[in-house]
Amino acid sequence: MDARFLGIAELTETPSVAVVIDVMRAFTVAAWAFAQGAEKIVLAESQADALALKARHPGWVALKDGAAAPGFDMVNSPGLLRSADLGGRTVVQKTTTGTVGALAVKDAPLVLCASFVVADATARLLRACGSDSVTFVVTGENGQAEEDLACAQYIARKTAEAGANAAEFLRRAADSRAAAELTSGVRRGSHPDDVALCLELDRFPFAMVATLEDSLMVLRPCAVPPPPTDGADLDLDLDAAADPDPDLDAAASI
Repeated sequence: MDARFLGIAELTETPSVAVVIDVMRAFTVAAWAFAQGAEKIVLAESQADALALKARHPGWVALKDGAAAPGFDMVNSPGLLRSADLGGRTVVQKTTTGTVGALAVKDAPLVLCASFVVADATARLLRACGSDSVTFVVTGENGQAEEDLACAQYIARKTAEAGANAAEFLRRAADSRAAAELTSGVRRGSHPDDVALCLELDRFPFAMVATLEDSLMVLRPCAVPPPPTDGADLDLDLDAAADPDPDLDAAASI
């Protein structure tokens, strides 16, 4: 597999397969939202767009980076979101870089959003798809965020080598600027457990696939079966993905 690691500004053409990485915290939060029962996540272009969507759909939950703000129900923190009941709800998410990165590749045939908590499932989906070329979008710090680059490189390694060790990649993420800023409270709208939750490898058994639905970029969970024990190829139907976990209320129809 030919893996490319690009910042958002370096995207000059539409990739065939894009994996958008935001470890701290957009796509860790997204995975937790699905674990808490969310049906789907709409990735908003701006905070104004997020609020407009919520105004049209009062039952939707609006989520943003930073401190709490009028009109928004939640902030972009896994530590704060993990106790929320999102059963059957639609979440509208707008973050500084994660949602921006996903929208930048919205025309790609396959868009995955990922972080360490769904790393193995993401790698297994990539192996099942058998793509020769994958573009990893490193969203933080203009493509230089160490936690995002480490996660992207780990998923790429894991795709090629199922037994790849994550320890060094997790160490790099733990030592990143983003981790230090969250730990010190520089980033508002955070919880003391956020860094630990963002570094919780393979917490969830699903990947996350983003597709255009009626002009909206919509993220849904996609169950990824374990690899066959007889060495046969994994047959993954992205058009009829099963519920990633019996306890999830999310319908993973990609």
